[in-house]
Amino acid sequence: MSSTPSTSGHSKSLRLAGEDIWKNKTEKVNGELFTLMYGAIVSQLCKDYQRCFPKVNDQLYTMGYNIGVRLIEDFLARTALPRCENMVRTSEVISKCAFKIFLNITPQVANWSADKIAFSLVLVENPLSDFVELPMDAMKQLWYSNVLCGVLKGALEMVQLDCDVWFISDVLKGDPQTEIRVKLNKVLKDEIPIGED
Repeated sequence: MSSTPSTSGHSKSLRLAGEDIWKNKTEKVNGELFTLMYGAIVSQLCKDYQRCFPKVNDQLYTMGYNIGVRLIEDFLARTALPRCENMVRTSEVISKCAFKIFLNITPQVANWSADKIAFSLVLVENPLSDFVELPMDAMKQLWYSNVLCGVLKGALEMVQLDCDVWFISDVLKGDPQTEIRVKLNKVLKDEIPIGED
């Protein structure tokens, strides 16, 4: 499917905005330190939950969700982007701008559903999993970078998009690529809190 000139222009401007914010407006943390800190968190969760990996996955997702709920405000303040009119635009903002700003990577958007409400983010590189090799007992059940799914879920919910976000595959588990699936369930209505008009 070829993109129209306006779609191509939007995509290029998002990529440029993401790169500019990453280069000029983002305080950097040493990548290796970040990766090691995340690894220590996952390792501690594995100990705390006595290697019950589904519980570790849930905890990582919850942690990510709480991060995403707060991170979206920072993202919107930095980019001043308008509300996305559809999931195609949402996927571009996530892949070309959000991932670039916060992790300095640009996942590929792929595997669209026929109705254009579900897509995949293919991570060619994943800074969370640098230097990581999963033990044999963790390979079947642990989604090591599940925090990313939680971040996306929380951030999307804050912009009124109720989505399911989950891992399809991970190179740490021996899969050929790392793929996150995002599926829109519904657009949430803007609700005014009780007592406010």
